Amino acid sequence: MAKEIPPNAPGYTTVSIYDQTYHLRGQDPNHIRQLADLVDSRMRAVAAHGRTVDSLRVAVLAALNLADELSQTSGVDANQGRMRAAHLRNILDEVLEGERKTGS
Repeated sequence: MAKEIPPNAPGYTTVSIYDQTYHLRGQDPNHIRQLADLVDSRMRAVAAHGRTVDSLRVAVLAALNLADELSQTSGVDANQGRMRAAHLRNILDEVLEGERKTGS
């Protein structure tokens, strides 16, 4: 049987996501609230655009939406990181080539 956690229990943050109350444990209560707000707003957006009222289906669709957004963001960051690394490698090659020519 699950133990009931009081709303003001130390170390827990109480949030509401899609009209459900959750008591979550974490190091940064403000970050937990921000994440809960993001999930809540995404679930409400999915529900507003869809035909389903099943909260589990809404949650899964919202999770897929967030995962897609994360994967696209990660891909952009990875590409930018590779481009920056290639640029820095070219600069380093130019410096090393210049040192070889001058004998420094």
